[in-house]
Amino acid sequence: MRAVEALGVTNPVVVIDGRSGAGKTTLARLVADRWPIGGPVQMVALDSLYPGWDGLAEGAQRAYDGVLRAHARGLMGSWRRWDWERSAEAETHGVDPALGLILEGCGVLTPAAARVADVSVWVDGPAESRRRRALERDGDGFRPHWERWARQEDEHIRVHAPEASAQIRIEVP
Repeated sequence: MRAVEALGVTNPVVVIDGRSGAGKTTLARLVADRWPIGGPVQMVALDSLYPGWDGLAEGAQRAYDGVLRAHARGLMGSWRRWDWERSAEAETHGVDPALGLILEGCGVLTPAAARVADVSVWVDGPAESRRRRALERDGDGFRPHWERWARQEDEHIRVHAPEASAQIRIEVP
């Protein structure tokens, strides 16, 4: 929280990345609940943008193009929710550049995103702990996709080195 307060801006951008089950969403909610700057904060979870189980990179790019880049330029941003049941895009959501923003999800922290974020965070932990938490959270819906998703996370880490771009690193047991 002190990192956000110290920025001295009214509409900071906090980007939280990490592997599945690491605690990104929990951290984002804690930050939002304790938002130290007057006024509301917007929270966007990449889980709502990924276009299916093979869409980590595409969802992250959509978040950068439609949300982060627009916010950094002071423009109204937007993103389309992915309807996982229908496997199709759904309604559009706006992102107000006058408000603070928390953007969380695997794939979101790239060198380009780090340049426009005010605070960048990498959250990680042991694979077995992360897997247990993710499967407890999402149950059998995620179980058959765990390895498939992990390969996309590995590719994101190989290509973008998100931990190296993070100002804050958190290890969750």
